[in-house]
Amino acid sequence: MNGRIGIDLGGTKIEALALDRAGREVFRKRIPAPRADYAATISAVKSLVQEAGAGSVGIGMPGAISPATGLVKNSNSTWLNGKPLKEDLEKALGRPVRLENDANCFALSEAVDGAGKGAAVVFGVILGTGVGGGIVVDGKISRGANAIGGEWGHNPLPAPTAADLPHPDCYCGRKGCIETYLSGPGLSRDYEQATGKRLPPEKAVLDEETMKRYEERLARSLASVINVLDPDVIVLGGGMSNVARLYTQVPRLWTRQVFSDHVATRLAPPVHGDSSGVRGAAWLWEES
Repeated sequence: MNGRIGIDLGGTKIEALALDRAGREVFRKRIPAPRADYAATISAVKSLVQEAGAGSVGIGMPGAISPATGLVKNSNSTWLNGKPLKEDLEKALGRPVRLENDANCFALSEAVDGAGKGAAVVFGVILGTGVGGGIVVDGKISRGANAIGGEWGHNPLPAPTAADLPHPDCYCGRKGCIETYLSGPGLSRDYEQATGKRLPPEKAVLDEETMKRYEERLARSLASVINVLDPDVIVLGGGMSNVARLYTQVPRLWTRQVFSDHVATRLAPPVHGDSSGVRGAAWLWEES
């Protein structure tokens, strides 16, 4: 019998992981995410959980469950917003589930036995289809009074320059959100704006000028996080976490913006890979 099942409900893929009672991985599967189809999303999660077997179910999702309404809010998978996701999943699965922001799951995974192991304060960053963040303090997720702890991606890009203008529209209804610059689609948009050519993120990262702009924006944005939270470790996740140059370039650049004579915060790649969040989802029944 499997002990814990984790689901990472992403905008482009859904991943399932099952851990036995000793914490060993016994099942993993990734499928494309149904886009703009709520019913198909429920069905896909149900199918993966059934395939994974018996056990507790934790789900990492973009956005959060509103403490006020019990409905999904702030998800860049906009077809989830306003929906009773927890209720519908429990009805479909016939068992209780725990839902948590995907960046919180990622941060929890890396704080427990990953790049942030042993650190008092860990900030986990998702740089993928969207941009999110999660805060773990002394091994516990810090959700906040409004269930938006760590949601740095929907702050405005700090200290915008002429190169950052015009501010792009964000799905949230605002302009110039960090997400519109630092997500994978944001990187592609920036490359197209500069060159007139369209490339996917995995190709756009090969352009030197595009990456210089990206690194400088990431440094400014993370410096603001350091100034407020002062974490021991910042761990990058999502597809952009695979870009090795970020770990040397960004700390060199963020010192200009951090309010300190020395920056001890480490910027680290995830020990458990860019899908580390699915492990954190599996552990939601252990985290309290």
